[in-house]
Amino acid sequence: MHRFDDLDMKLLYELTADGSISVPTLSKKLGINASVLYSRIKRLMKKKLIKKFTIEIDDSLLGIGVKASVGINRDPKFKDEIHKQFMQTAEIVSISEITGRFDIMINVYAKNLEDLHTIVIEKIGKIEGVQNTE
Repeated sequence: MHRFDDLDMKLLYELTADGSISVPTLSKKLGINASVLYSRIKRLMKKKLIKKFTIEIDDSLLGIGVKASVGINRDPKFKDEIHKQFMQTAEIVSISEITGRFDIMINVYAKNLEDLHTIVIEKIGKIEGVQNTE
């Protein structure tokens, strides 16, 4: 495990709150020289504590009003084909193999509840080998 000091923690806190903040702005906010902050960020990236800088999207502006997790039971003979079909379904944003009650858990984004129902019944439920969805 790597050791991180208070400056590292403050830096991580600020970058978590706003990954797009510029180093000069961060320098003024923390009262630390910009070159020191730049070096710290590079070091944290090299140690892989910071994996990437990303964005947060307002889903409603993309027409996404519903996010749902759907549990699926499947016929084991169709595992690969089902996975392939899921990968081609735009509304499915993640696929997880799980243990327990379901075989697969997927996350689906939809415009509204009616759209979600259509996706689950008409798209997912009709894939060969899908036994049931919940």
